[in-house]
Amino acid sequence: MYICVKSGYEIVFKRKIDKILEDWIGEPHHKPIVVKGIRQCGKTSSVMDFATRHFKHVVYLDFRMHPDYKKFFVPDISVSSIIMRISAAIPTAEIEPHETCFVFDEIQDCPLARSSLKYFFLDGRFEVMCTGSLLGVHGYKTKEQKDEPEASIPVGFEHIVEMYPMDFEEWLWANGIKLMHFDYLNECMQKETPVDPALHDRFRELLHQYVVVGGMPEVVTTFIETGHVGKVLTVQKRIVDEYKADMVKYAAPADKAHIRECFESIPAQLAREYKKFSYNIVRKGGRGRDYAGSLQWIEDAGIVRRCYNIEKTELPLDGNKIQSEFKVYMSDIGLLISMLEDGTQSNILSGDLLGYKGAIFENLVADLLGKMGRKLYYYHKDSGVELDFVMRYKGKCTPVECKAQTGNAKSLKTVLKNTEKYHVEQAIKLGDYNIGRNGSVLTLPLYMGFLLTQP
Repeated sequence: MYICVKSGYEIVFKRKIDKILEDWIGEPHHKPIVVKGIRQCGKTSSVMDFATRHFKHVVYLDFRMHPDYKKFFVPDISVSSIIMRISAAIPTAEIEPHETCFVFDEIQDCPLARSSLKYFFLDGRFEVMCTGSLLGVHGYKTKEQKDEPEASIPVGFEHIVEMYPMDFEEWLWANGIKLMHFDYLNECMQKETPVDPALHDRFRELLHQYVVVGGMPEVVTTFIETGHVGKVLTVQKRIVDEYKADMVKYAAPADKAHIRECFESIPAQLAREYKKFSYNIVRKGGRGRDYAGSLQWIEDAGIVRRCYNIEKTELPLDGNKIQSEFKVYMSDIGLLISMLEDGTQSNILSGDLLGYKGAIFENLVADLLGKMGRKLYYYHKDSGVELDFVMRYKGKCTPVECKAQTGNAKSLKTVLKNTEKYHVEQAIKLGDYNIGRNGSVLTLPLYMGFLLTQP
């Protein structure tokens, strides 16, 4: 396993953020770093693991667990004053210039701490690493925070990076898949040769497990340590309940009910034949003007991803997106599965990903593509032409179809036959089969979706 254990913290997995943090600390004159991302995705564990390995002293302040720590930044945020207050309140804190890293956890709960990053950078004696779960979420403040003085965002004095739940590649690391196996998969994809049957079956098994478990580190730990799907589901449901609690705690009073309604409608939205998000599914008679801000809140919190319909299958995709037409997928496939009916997990582990009219297939591909930082797009016309996903791949506009069985989808055939109209020369099909090619369509097993990183 690519894991290590730090006393006092949960199991720490090898994560892609590790390389980002190494690059950050290696930059001369680097700014304080802010790792933002959905709650429970492993930000604190990764940051604390990095800090304890790179610095002689670490001063950890969790503003969610200890709201009273906010007093360290009042009445002023000069570095010397902050250090004086911390050392007086926490005598065990060892603070030594050029040897100490401050970790500000859940920094959105202490806006003045974020404002202080400018002065820590200008001071230059200490490193600062931060985590934030709801940064940029409109109206995230609690009632108590609304009564506090306004704090400025230190524009130009912080280095913000995004962190996601564990992706499929990180899941493979956690399950002991070695570099030679990744090299082999890459070689098979480049040469378009089938994967060895034994390895193919193993990767299929790991993919089915990933669909059920997802990428929340605590959930992954539970599955690896126990192999008990029931315990996995319990942890997932608790995380989902914590998200709902955040909606109550941080959203503006007028938005609370609407935000929860939008969130709870996602399984029903995806269970439809055409999965375009409909406010009428949120509540009968619901309108965009009533719920648009609520959906934006959930997206800004990192809980869901939008996938926009595009006007035409041409680059740049973002310039062709239709702002009012989109699908909504859960950011983590495992959390979606936990919101579906009981028994779904058993079906998936048996190899059945066909449930909910293809929603599981589609959300899995959205998970694979979204966690690599790709924006999501699809193509739909009333004439009946629909492509599950469209992305830029090897410099070209490339449809990505996710189908359970072999054989080109009718829409994909139409698009590829009419290159003058659709300007599409290549396509990829992801499904429950091995590598192959049919003309301009490259077929790949679903578990290889994480390798489609080339822009």
